[in-house]
Amino acid sequence: MGDNIENPGVISLREALDLADALNLDLVEISPNADPPVCKIIDYQKFLYQQKKKQKELKAKTVKIVVKEIRFGPHTDDHDYNFKLRHAQKFLLDGAKVKAYVFFKGRSIVYSEDGEILLNRLINDLEDYGKLEMEPKLEGKRMSILLSPKTIKKK
Repeated sequence: MGDNIENPGVISLREALDLADALNLDLVEISPNADPPVCKIIDYQKFLYQQKKKQKELKAKTVKIVVKEIRFGPHTDDHDYNFKLRHAQKFLLDGAKVKAYVFFKGRSIVYSEDGEILLNRLINDLEDYGKLEMEPKLEGKRMSILLSPKTIKKK
């Protein structure tokens, strides 16, 4: 076993399989493209279990980003604005991002300046809770902004 003079530590496939069988373990090919191929004697089921466990831990550590949407009209009155503002504050405090947008229906697109004023007002009112990630931008019939929380709560 391992009597190969030019490559010490190299054994034949038959010897490796016999050794793995004697230890009640599995012979696993680690690097098939190497010359000679590299194999390892391990408990394959245990190896798979540990890999799965590592993946699960990584998944648990990732932060899930939630985006909440709030819709305004170009002529949203103060009561509705304040109601939606309180919701946006709650969403930001809970650690969610807030996408606020003004939807222009029909010919109301001519009031795009009013929509931008409304969104800038929202940005100013929420500056204590979150920071602006995307400036007001008109995309088709929607003008939208994206706010992210200043501190992210872990659940």
